[in-house]
Amino acid sequence: MHESDLKLIRSRENARFKTLRHLATSTRERRKTGLALLDGMHLIAAYRARGGVPEQLILSESGAANAEAAALAAGACAQGVLVLADALFNDIAPVATPTGIVALIRMPDPGPLPDLIEHCVMLENIQDAGNLGSILRSAAAAGVSTVLLSQGCAFAWSPKVLRAGMGAHFSMELFDNVDLPAAVRRLSGRLICAGSHAEKSLYQADLRGPLTWAFGNEGAGVSAELSAAAAERLRIPMPGGTESLNVAAAAAICLFEQVRQRG
Repeated sequence: MHESDLKLIRSRENARFKTLRHLATSTRERRKTGLALLDGMHLIAAYRARGGVPEQLILSESGAANAEAAALAAGACAQGVLVLADALFNDIAPVATPTGIVALIRMPDPGPLPDLIEHCVMLENIQDAGNLGSILRSAAAAGVSTVLLSQGCAFAWSPKVLRAGMGAHFSMELFDNVDLPAAVRRLSGRLICAGSHAEKSLYQADLRGPLTWAFGNEGAGVSAELSAAAAERLRIPMPGGTESLNVAAAAAICLFEQVRQRG
């Protein structure tokens, strides 16, 4: 990367900077434009490893002097490299301690829901971005390739969800704003709902066939309508007396019990 390839911005009135700041702070803007920001070298490298080509790479002025960031920025991108004065970069960085590099990407469009869905995870009204990202990470690690998110979920392509997902987004198809009860008819296997008050234990269930998991809101759990469509409702035994688990932890336990049984 040569200095002549860099476009340096120092003014907050710059139109390009204003666009990036809106993307960094507004879910509405991300939905409207279909664009998202990836923060840090790990996420950008994971995106590229899956064949993604960033629309643009943005460095802080001090980050441009970092050899590792500069080497990453030298890779392919559609619109070249932008350098922001450090104070401006800090305005778009989604973390308290900026990494010095972000990538502007176009969010993949998965298209319409398939008529037949063989193996997926349904997420209903998961509102905490960290929980949502962690569930996506566990799902990807467990081999899940399709995730259906209800309208009440946190936006999957927000910076915090992307950070918690650690690259999971790039190995699966994410369908947003899905009517989950209506989508049940598309499932080729059983629907299983996880819930702390279910009678049957996770470890009593046969998880070897085609199935879909449904995980619900942090406080309310899976809705009555979606739960009624389930073939089974399972709980995780908790001999320590705790009333419930964090939904991300519960999802990981369920998904990897399934992996264990299938292994």
